[in-house]
Amino acid sequence: MRKIVQFVKECYAELRKVVWPGRDDVISSVKVVIISTVIFAAVLGLVDIVLLLGVQAIF
Repeated sequence: MRKIVQFVKECYAELRKVVWPGRDDVISSVKVVIISTVIFAAVLGLVDIVLLLGVQAIF
């Protein structure tokens, strides 16, 4: 039981050392993720269309 208590105390101590991002940092990171996801989805969609047209042209 002592080890569990020690573990929880150490976890709490480590979490106090963490520098949490501010609201502006989080919002800018979310924007980057959303924009890159949309771009990646568009590129994959275009590749899918090109491959579909290529397969249809062959067969």
